[in-house]
Amino acid sequence: MGNNVYKAKKFNLSGLQGISDKTLEMHFGLYEGYVKNTNLLTEQLLEMSRNKKASPTNPSFTEIKRHLGFEYGGMVLHEYYFGNLAPKGKGNLSSELKRALEESFGGFDAWKADFVATGGMRGVGWSVLYQDPMTGKLSNNWIELHDIGVPSGFKPILVMDVWEHAFMLDYKPSERSKYIEAFCANINWDAVNHFFSSTGAVRPAA
Repeated sequence: MGNNVYKAKKFNLSGLQGISDKTLEMHFGLYEGYVKNTNLLTEQLLEMSRNKKASPTNPSFTEIKRHLGFEYGGMVLHEYYFGNLAPKGKGNLSSELKRALEESFGGFDAWKADFVATGGMRGVGWSVLYQDPMTGKLSNNWIELHDIGVPSGFKPILVMDVWEHAFMLDYKPSERSKYIEAFCANINWDAVNHFFSSTGAVRPAA
């Protein structure tokens, strides 16, 4: 596939507060699976196109085409998730992001309460702070299956995984709130500030 091949990024997150290295090891393996499947499905679709099998009546083509969004979304959301974490947190909220949170939510505390409440909703999914590039407005969104509920064109600023695999080795299923508290204690605000200030789609660095 040449330049179309995605490579799993490496994140040095050992020593997170409340999120064990064992959980991270398992989680990194899951993420690498999304990268592998994204490449696999992309290659299969390219082969179908070359062989003139890209057809809405070809069940193999339509199933792979639909499933690619799930695998790709899982890959990218995990890269943001790992990319906005640092052991015991890092940096501080920038004045620009603080001002944006005040304009969109009324202040940092109101934003955080909304973000935490979104992450605590029933079901598996993600709590994501997004920016609308058209208006600059920030919003917390609930993303379910990686590709369901994603606001088209919005830019991810802060991504929190609340699927049970993100915390089940450290907490009981009923203790998601403790995991969310741990996540908030490990936010890499330097990375979040970068995602907010950058123009266009920004992918976390390896």
